[in-house]
Amino acid sequence: MKPRHILFALVAVVLVAVGYAFRPDRLLINRTVNDSLPADFATGTQTLAAGIFHTVLHPTEGDASIYRSPDGTRILRLTDFKTTNGPDVHIYMVATDNPNDNASVRHAAFVDLGVMKGNVGDQNYTLGANVDLSKYHSVVVWCKRFSFNFGYAPLTSSQISQN
Repeated sequence: MKPRHILFALVAVVLVAVGYAFRPDRLLINRTVNDSLPADFATGTQTLAAGIFHTVLHPTEGDASIYRSPDGTRILRLTDFKTTNGPDVHIYMVATDNPNDNASVRHAAFVDLGVMKGNVGDQNYTLGANVDLSKYHSVVVWCKRFSFNFGYAPLTSSQISQN
């Protein structure tokens, strides 16, 4: 093989690897979710905490609310939610009141609620027993691949200590 062909092959491999790591296509593609409130939350549901999303690295908007059903099950519900899509984006509950940068999330305790279901629309995330609402005060949209905080919603409520 000629050196020129080898160079082209190496450049192609590097471009594919960079494309896979950064997933630039995700910046252009919205993934819409329309989760409804689960049926067991239809009556007797208690709102434990709520907050509004703020932008950090990518425009992020919408509401975050934590609900408890009559049987004690809790969910985090994102409504009118919108942010930028990206690779390996997760929803975290974070043990800080104002995670308005990357460092505050990196240094705080957190619970990973899983991969973001979509970057647009209403969605639900189940809260396990390990999520102590007197400790975890904020919801963060976190890109695990690059350790970036897309946006956050500080949660407030007079009932926040009532897990």
